[in-house]
Amino acid sequence: MARFTSDDDTRRLGEALADLRRDRGLSQAEAGQRVGMTSQGWGLYEAGRRPGLYRPDVQRRLTAALEATPEDLLLRAAPPATPPVSAPAAGVEATGRAFRPAPSAEVRMMQLTGDEMAPWASAGVTVAYRPGQAPRPGQGCVVRLTDGRRIVALFEEGGEALHLSRPNGERFDLARSEVAELSAIVGRLEDN
Repeated sequence: MARFTSDDDTRRLGEALADLRRDRGLSQAEAGQRVGMTSQGWGLYEAGRRPGLYRPDVQRRLTAALEATPEDLLLRAAPPATPPVSAPAAGVEATGRAFRPAPSAEVRMMQLTGDEMAPWASAGVTVAYRPGQAPRPGQGCVVRLTDGRRIVALFEEGGEALHLSRPNGERFDLARSEVAELSAIVGRLEDN
Protein backbone atom coordinates (compact mmCIF):
# COMPACT_ATOMS: atom_id res chain seq x y z
CA MET A 1 0.00 0.00 0.00
CA ALA A 2 1.41 3.39 -0.99
CA ARG A 3 2.00 5.87 1.82
CA PHE A 4 0.82 9.45 1.54
CA THR A 5 3.87 11.71 1.32
CA SER A 6 3.46 15.24 2.55
CA ASP A 7 4.56 18.18 0.40
CA ASP A 8 5.58 21.63 1.63
CA ASP A 9 2.12 23.16 1.15
CA THR A 10 0.38 20.36 3.04
CA ARG A 11 2.94 20.60 5.85
CA ARG A 12 2.43 24.36 5.99
CA LEU A 13 -1.36 23.90 6.23
CA GLY A 14 -0.87 21.30 8.98
CA GLU A 15 1.43 23.63 10.93
CA ALA A 16 -1.14 26.42 10.57
CA LEU A 17 -3.82 24.07 11.95
CA ALA A 18 -1.55 23.25 14.91
CA ASP A 19 -0.93 26.97 15.54
CA LEU A 20 -4.69 27.68 15.56
CA ARG A 21 -5.25 24.78 17.99
CA ARG A 22 -2.48 25.95 20.34
CA ASP A 23 -3.84 29.53 20.26
CA ARG A 24 -7.17 28.15 21.50
CA GLY A 25 -5.40 26.27 24.32
CA LEU A 26 -6.61 22.87 23.14
CA SER A 27 -4.80 19.54 23.03
CA GLN A 28 -4.98 17.35 19.94
CA ALA A 29 -7.31 15.04 21.85
CA GLU A 30 -9.68 17.91 22.76
CA ALA A 31 -9.71 19.27 19.22
CA GLY A 32 -10.21 15.80 17.76
CA GLN A 33 -13.05 15.06 20.16
CA ARG A 34 -14.90 18.15 18.91
CA VAL A 35 -15.07 16.63 15.41
CA GLY A 36 -15.39 12.97 16.41
CA MET A 37 -11.85 11.78 15.73
CA THR A 38 -8.94 10.57 17.83
CA SER A 39 -5.96 12.67 18.83
CA GLN A 40 -3.90 10.54 16.44
CA GLY A 41 -6.24 11.40 13.55
CA TRP A 42 -6.02 15.09 14.37
CA GLY A 43 -2.23 14.79 14.69
CA LEU A 44 -1.96 13.30 11.20
CA TYR A 45 -3.65 16.42 9.77
CA GLU A 46 -1.27 18.67 11.72
CA ALA A 47 1.75 16.67 10.51
CA GLY A 48 0.59 17.00 6.88
CA ARG A 49 0.41 13.20 6.64
CA ARG A 50 -3.31 12.80 6.07
CA PRO A 51 -4.71 13.48 2.59
CA GLY A 52 -7.73 15.72 2.38
CA LEU A 53 -6.50 18.84 4.18
CA TYR A 54 -7.07 20.77 0.92
CA ARG A 55 -10.72 19.72 0.76
CA PRO A 56 -12.94 22.66 1.69
CA ASP A 57 -15.35 20.48 3.70
CA VAL A 58 -12.44 19.12 5.78
CA GLN A 59 -11.04 22.62 6.31
CA ARG A 60 -14.46 23.88 7.45
CA ARG A 61 -14.91 20.94 9.83
CA LEU A 62 -11.47 21.21 11.42
CA THR A 63 -11.42 25.00 11.73
CA ALA A 64 -14.98 25.05 13.14
CA ALA A 65 -13.73 22.80 15.97
CA LEU A 66 -11.25 25.58 16.76
CA GLU A 67 -13.85 28.35 16.45
CA ALA A 68 -11.97 29.62 13.43
CA THR A 69 -12.57 29.75 9.67
CA PRO A 70 -10.81 28.31 6.62
CA GLU A 71 -9.68 31.88 5.90
CA ASP A 72 -7.85 31.94 9.27
CA LEU A 73 -6.13 28.68 8.30
CA LEU A 74 -5.07 29.99 4.88
CA LEU A 75 -3.76 33.25 6.33
CA ARG A 76 -1.64 31.30 8.83
CA ALA A 77 -0.41 28.94 6.11
CA ALA A 78 0.62 31.67 3.67
CA PRO A 79 4.40 31.74 3.32
CA PRO A 80 6.06 34.81 4.84
CA ALA A 81 6.50 37.69 2.44
CA THR A 82 10.05 38.10 1.28
CA PRO A 83 11.47 41.36 -0.02
CA PRO A 84 12.15 41.41 -3.75
CA VAL A 85 15.72 40.68 -4.74
CA SER A 86 17.48 41.10 -8.03
CA ALA A 87 19.08 37.64 -7.80
CA PRO A 88 18.03 34.91 -10.23
CA ALA A 89 15.22 32.49 -9.39
CA ALA A 90 15.80 30.21 -6.38
CA GLY A 91 15.72 27.07 -8.48
CA VAL A 92 14.88 25.52 -11.78
CA GLU A 93 12.78 22.60 -12.81
CA ALA A 94 13.87 20.25 -15.56
CA THR A 95 11.35 19.76 -18.36
CA GLY A 96 13.17 17.48 -20.74
CA ARG A 97 16.06 19.43 -22.23
CA ALA A 98 14.58 22.81 -21.31
CA PHE A 99 14.44 24.44 -17.87
CA ARG A 100 11.89 26.76 -16.34
CA PRO A 101 12.01 28.75 -13.09
CA ALA A 102 10.66 27.24 -9.87
CA PRO A 103 6.99 28.11 -9.20
CA SER A 104 6.25 31.33 -7.39
CA ALA A 105 5.38 31.35 -3.68
CA GLU A 106 2.84 34.09 -4.46
CA VAL A 107 -0.82 33.28 -3.77
CA ARG A 108 -3.50 35.02 -5.85
CA MET A 109 -7.24 35.20 -5.32
CA MET A 110 -10.05 34.86 -7.85
CA GLN A 111 -13.79 35.16 -7.21
CA LEU A 112 -15.92 32.68 -9.14
CA THR A 113 -18.69 34.23 -11.21
CA GLY A 114 -20.46 31.03 -12.30
CA ASP A 115 -21.57 27.71 -10.85
CA GLU A 116 -19.36 25.51 -13.05
CA MET A 117 -17.58 24.16 -9.93
CA ALA A 118 -20.78 23.45 -7.94
CA PRO A 119 -21.23 21.84 -5.48
CA TRP A 120 -17.56 22.29 -4.54
CA ALA A 121 -17.73 26.05 -5.07
CA SER A 122 -20.47 28.29 -6.43
CA ALA A 123 -20.65 31.85 -7.69
CA GLY A 124 -19.26 34.33 -5.18
CA VAL A 125 -16.73 31.93 -3.65
CA THR A 126 -13.12 33.09 -3.80
CA VAL A 127 -10.40 30.55 -4.59
CA ALA A 128 -6.74 31.00 -3.65
CA TYR A 129 -4.26 29.71 -6.22
CA ARG A 130 -0.49 29.61 -6.64
CA PRO A 131 0.63 30.72 -10.14
CA GLY A 132 2.86 28.22 -11.89
CA GLN A 133 2.39 25.44 -9.30
CA ALA A 134 1.35 22.24 -11.04
CA PRO A 135 -1.79 20.69 -9.53
CA ARG A 136 -2.07 17.05 -8.50
CA PRO A 137 -4.67 14.82 -10.20
CA GLY A 138 -8.08 15.63 -8.73
CA GLN A 139 -6.95 19.02 -7.39
CA GLY A 140 -8.63 22.24 -8.47
CA CYS A 141 -6.73 24.48 -10.86
CA VAL A 142 -6.91 27.84 -12.55
CA VAL A 143 -5.91 27.86 -16.22
CA ARG A 144 -5.04 31.19 -17.84
CA LEU A 145 -5.53 30.91 -21.58
CA THR A 146 -3.45 32.72 -24.20
CA ASP A 147 -6.44 34.98 -24.94
CA GLY A 148 -6.50 36.14 -21.28
CA ARG A 149 -9.55 34.17 -20.13
CA ARG A 150 -9.30 32.07 -16.96
CA ILE A 151 -10.93 28.69 -16.43
CA VAL A 152 -11.43 26.95 -13.08
CA ALA A 153 -11.65 23.16 -13.20
CA LEU A 154 -10.36 19.94 -11.66
CA PHE A 155 -7.01 18.79 -13.04
CA GLU A 156 -6.97 15.20 -14.30
CA GLU A 157 -3.66 14.91 -16.15
CA GLY A 158 -1.33 16.76 -18.50
CA GLY A 159 0.64 15.85 -21.59
CA GLU A 160 0.01 16.99 -25.15
CA ALA A 161 -3.24 18.43 -23.80
CA LEU A 162 -4.59 19.26 -20.35
CA HIS A 163 -7.33 16.85 -19.32
CA LEU A 164 -9.76 18.68 -17.03
CA SER A 165 -13.15 17.97 -15.48
CA ARG A 166 -15.94 19.60 -13.50
CA PRO A 167 -17.39 18.28 -10.23
CA ASN A 168 -20.53 17.24 -12.16
CA GLY A 169 -18.43 14.74 -14.18
CA GLU A 170 -18.14 16.80 -17.40
CA ARG A 171 -14.67 16.23 -18.92
CA PHE A 172 -12.86 18.42 -21.46
CA ASP A 173 -9.39 18.94 -22.92
CA LEU A 174 -7.33 22.04 -23.64
CA ALA A 175 -4.45 22.03 -26.13
CA ARG A 176 -1.14 23.12 -24.57
CA SER A 177 -0.91 25.84 -27.22
CA GLU A 178 -4.04 27.46 -25.68
CA VAL A 179 -2.59 27.50 -22.13
CA ALA A 180 -0.53 30.46 -20.93
CA GLU A 181 -0.34 29.36 -17.26
CA LEU A 182 -1.53 26.46 -15.08
CA SER A 183 -1.93 27.09 -11.34
CA ALA A 184 -2.94 24.85 -8.42
CA ILE A 185 -5.81 25.94 -6.18
CA VAL A 186 -4.56 25.92 -2.59
CA GLY A 187 -7.66 27.15 -0.76
CA ARG A 188 -11.21 28.43 -0.90
CA LEU A 189 -12.76 31.37 0.94
CA GLU A 190 -16.48 31.80 1.50
CA ASP A 191 -18.54 34.66 2.87
CA ASN A 192 -20.67 33.31 5.70
